[in-house]
Amino acid sequence: MSTTTAAPSTRDRILDAATELFYAHGIRAVSADKIIDRAGITKVTFYRHFRTKDTLVVAYLERQAAWERGALDALRASAGDAEALRRFAASVGTEACKPGFRGCSFINAAAEYAEPDSQVRAVVAEHRTWYRQTFAAMARALGVDDAEQAADELMMLRDGAMLSGYLDDPARVSSALERAFFAVIDAGQPAETGR
Repeated sequence: MSTTTAAPSTRDRILDAATELFYAHGIRAVSADKIIDRAGITKVTFYRHFRTKDTLVVAYLERQAAWERGALDALRASAGDAEALRRFAASVGTEACKPGFRGCSFINAAAEYAEPDSQVRAVVAEHRTWYRQTFAAMARALGVDDAEQAADELMMLRDGAMLSGYLDDPARVSSALERAFFAVIDAGQPAETGR
């Protein structure tokens, strides 16, 4: 029995090219022509799949959001919330140590799309809301009294870690993030509760 993998669809090839180029160079710096060239398609094919560049940017961010959500949900399901926070912190550090790391795709996109009512900013806001809700659920499961406040703090720590990994020594990011995450969790738990 042989195992074969299907070739990526044209849409996926466009998204793969856009993901690579947007992340490496910035969204506004990458033209549709560069994506078309990288994907090895025609303009007609590109515009058949994505009517505008902003439509492609939204699809790029939605794909990234789905990947991040799936990864954190899988961690929670397999390891529980405390261990999931540890592994999440480690994964941020691992990502930050990869060559070409340029921070968070969502923070980067928000910086390039200043218009608060744009489709791009809506996707960014939706993903950030998901993170906050997930962090709140994790904090609640770990016995934190004010889970929403803890979620806001965990979100700020995650954002800071993404920037630190890009601007500072990424090798120190995961341990610092884990310590900070659990400082928030421990501070929010009643005195008799422990991890």
